[in-house]
Amino acid sequence: LHVSVALFFSCFIREKKMSNRQQDGADYILISLNCNINLKIRISYYISEKLCLCYNIGGTTMLFKIFLLSLFSIVILFFLTKLAGNREMSQLTMFDYIVSITIGSIAAEMSTSLENNFWEPVVAMLTYGIISTLIAYLTCKSIKFRRFISGKTLLLYDNGEFFRENFIHAKLDLNEFLMQARINGYFNLSDLQTAILESNGRISFLPNSLNRPATPNDLNLNPEADNVIINVILDGKLLVENLKKTGNSEAWLDKELKKQGIEDIKNIFLATCDNSNKLTVYMKIDKKNSHDFFE
Repeated sequence: LHVSVALFFSCFIREKKMSNRQQDGADYILISLNCNINLKIRISYYISEKLCLCYNIGGTTMLFKIFLLSLFSIVILFFLTKLAGNREMSQLTMFDYIVSITIGSIAAEMSTSLENNFWEPVVAMLTYGIISTLIAYLTCKSIKFRRFISGKTLLLYDNGEFFRENFIHAKLDLNEFLMQARINGYFNLSDLQTAILESNGRISFLPNSLNRPATPNDLNLNPEADNVIINVILDGKLLVENLKKTGNSEAWLDKELKKQGIEDIKNIFLATCDNSNKLTVYMKIDKKNSHDFFE
């Protein structure tokens, strides 16, 4: 019971830490690993207690073995996720999602296994990871293979007409379509020109030309081109190469900081420089603001 309670709170803490950001494929593999380990460890402790291993001399050895296997499985997962690329969860296909969950489940099985079957799950994880990467490579090289694996886009709505057969093929009901339209700011379908279901499951909306936001081109304006704002100080550390790309020197930076009354860069959380050589500084505030502005 105490193991189950401890694991529940570990999952809860991880959920609280991850709830305020988007998750990528690596996060979902680790979520799967965490959830599977909860079940596997409970089963392992139950079996080992019955076999008189958990609370006797062999218990410490077993726990140390689980620690080493878990550490090694995390290392393997890290390399597999780097091999798969840094795609967000919204960019993963259903096949990629299932492979990620499967790899996490195998890693959990390896971490809490009581038998000496170490290499079997390692080979299984590497096989899944390599085949998934190979399929991703082939989808980049072949359009036909890409359409077979990832699927193709479906036209759901165009010029005031719904394409019901495409709704049936996508297994998408009208209420869900209308909900997605409202989420994207289209409460009136007459404001829409086209709606397309993408291969990743998201719906892209094209507004009518009369309802789309105005652009500088519509107003016959010629604004100056914007360039990327470069970080020159990050968490109290000077990024020398970035500073050189702005065409400025450390002497220029010190001068600009003194103009703003800043003596030590260690107190700077972030400093950026734009194309007009404007230095924007954000100081570190070592104070927690616990007020919820959205309650």
